Amino acid sequence: MSEYQAPLKDIRFTLSQICHLDDLLKLPKFYEFDGDTINAVLEEAGRLAGGVLAPLNRQGDEQGATLANGVVTTPDGFRDAYAAFRDGGWNGIQHDPNHSGMGLPLVIGNACAELWNSANMGFALCPMLTQGAIEAIQAHGSDELKSTYLDNLVTGTWTGTMNLTEPQAGSDVGALRSRAEPAADGSWRIKGQKIFITYGEHDYTDNIIHLVLARTPGSPEGTRGISLFVVPKFLVNPDGTLGQRNDLRCINLEEKLGIHASPTAVMSFGDNEGAVGYMLGDENKGMRCMFTMMNSARLNVGIEGLGIAEGAYQHAVAYALERRQGKAIGATEPGSSAIVDHADVRRMLITMKSQIDAMRGLCYVNGQALDLARNHEDGEQRAWYGQLAELLTPLSKAWCTDLGVEMASLGVQIHGGMGFIEETGAAQYYRDARIAPIYEGTNGIQALDLVMRKLTMEGGEVVRRYIGEMRTLDVTLDAGGEAFAKTRENLNTGLDSLEEASRWLLEAMAQDPNAVAAGATPYLRMFGMTVGGYLIAKGALAAAAQLGEADADASFLSGRIATARFYCEQLLPQAAALLPSVTGGSEPIFALGPEQLVS
Repeated sequence: MSEYQAPLKDIRFTLSQICHLDDLLKLPKFYEFDGDTINAVLEEAGRLAGGVLAPLNRQGDEQGATLANGVVTTPDGFRDAYAAFRDGGWNGIQHDPNHSGMGLPLVIGNACAELWNSANMGFALCPMLTQGAIEAIQAHGSDELKSTYLDNLVTGTWTGTMNLTEPQAGSDVGALRSRAEPAADGSWRIKGQKIFITYGEHDYTDNIIHLVLARTPGSPEGTRGISLFVVPKFLVNPDGTLGQRNDLRCINLEEKLGIHASPTAVMSFGDNEGAVGYMLGDENKGMRCMFTMMNSARLNVGIEGLGIAEGAYQHAVAYALERRQGKAIGATEPGSSAIVDHADVRRMLITMKSQIDAMRGLCYVNGQALDLARNHEDGEQRAWYGQLAELLTPLSKAWCTDLGVEMASLGVQIHGGMGFIEETGAAQYYRDARIAPIYEGTNGIQALDLVMRKLTMEGGEVVRRYIGEMRTLDVTLDAGGEAFAKTRENLNTGLDSLEEASRWLLEAMAQDPNAVAAGATPYLRMFGMTVGGYLIAKGALAAAAQLGEADADASFLSGRIATARFYCEQLLPQAAALLPSVTGGSEPIFALGPEQLVS
């Protein structure tokens, strides 16, 4: 496999020119940080990703995690890699210094998460779930729960999980059957089984903190009757030391298509007297608490799609530069040409590169919006950025993970027949990427969330306002002259179509909700592609402005412009073409009856 190199130039450019990181660092919360500090953090993160995590990626895929006598063993080298990750303080990069975190902006944590996922997604899944547990306990935990668990989770001394799914329920969380019975000491006793629990058992840390959904006695049916509990693998003594083993165990590890290094556990709670748990938040309000964790996880899963696409891209570029086959049109040198000189290979590579730039822009702007929603000094701005973060989250999760699979597939295609052979490593990216569109609510669920909840915020005003914000780029693009004329035209067409699709969906909501559901997935893709076009064009204009500076990196900046123009001229027109799919109604989908689906 090719060596992974952290794409720090692109990351810094996205942070500075698209997210305007300097403005974020002016907020009181981040006064102590400056550009030099951020650069140093990213450099160190890149070294850990490239020097420690990436070399283990292939080995983790081949060896996988194993279960024997209730003990899970991760692949060789992974435990030491986690120790290096923990000792470097990387788990707490964006968390409160009062709980042993670094206190950096969330968007910097997002950038580091991209590096971990590009280098080794099987490893990166462990700290990703821990981030969600930290967010949930921070937001909803009692002072006692915070003092008991937060410091150890933030430092990575312990790890966290999210236990939602049950065999009979799948994505229908309201159908779960796990039970919680009150105990005399104020704790609860949890009984039930959960499946698909990422890093539910492992050998990285001495304790694992499970966040478990369960029903209390007499609770209402469906999601209204679900509560959330903190259930540690080992109980914690009053002095912070570990006590007895809790009544929970891993009974199986799933055999998976990819991410073999990541143990995906079947967890059994309460085989005996019941697993001791502590309620997080209020009774029957577990879904509200869990959504704090899930929304964090959804953005992080979008970053998984971005990271795996970047890893697949680097792998494909390295192969295309070395592999010689056929004669490129116009080639004059003797012998075969490097396949990078063939038009279709070049098309696939720049498709990957431009989509990655757009995905990175979306995920980072999503993280920046969360930073501003939490820390902006102006209350109205906090409210707006909170709404914007809500709007962008299903786009980040679904659009970026769909593209992660598509870009990994292109990586296989660039390798040709060798891409289908495991020894080249291209197939691993494709296999690993495939879980991300399913994680944390399938992408179809994300599309429904977008149209049913996010589009309807403030009667559609949040979407209208963001479309208006994207339209403000028009004047600047016009000033860019002929070079950006097609970019401007296609972006305006995409925004017009997005506006029309949004209006149609809002009007159809009351009359024919099934028609809205039928158009949800193409609408999400249209939205993602258009936002991606806006952000990548914004970056191209910034690059063009910098080209005139004395110390400009002309090769990098001109590459950003060329990549953005390719996206906006070759890919963005597909967004407007999705309008008939959005507004086509449900009849074409349901015209074929269930019995007719059977061959």
